Amino acid sequence: MKKNLHPSLHDTKIKCACGSEFESQSTAGREITVEVCSQCHPFFTGQQRFVDSAGRIDRFKKKYGQAAQ
Repeated sequence: MKKNLHPSLHDTKIKCACGSEFESQSTAGREITVEVCSQCHPFFTGQQRFVDSAGRIDRFKKKYGQAAQ
C-alpha cells in the first residue's frame, strides 16, 4: 500500500440533539453533532414524535382542515 494515501482515523465523540453522547472512530473530525441517534430515533424507541420546525403541520391543517374523526 502507498504511504500517506489514506485519511487519518480519529477517536470521535458524537453528540446527539437529545443529549446522548457516545464514542466512535471517524475520519471526519474529533467531534460530530447529529440530530437523531439510536437513543431517540422512532425505529429504535418504538415511539413516534413529530418534528415541526417550520410550522408545516399547522399550515397543512389550516389549508386542508382537520381530518374527519
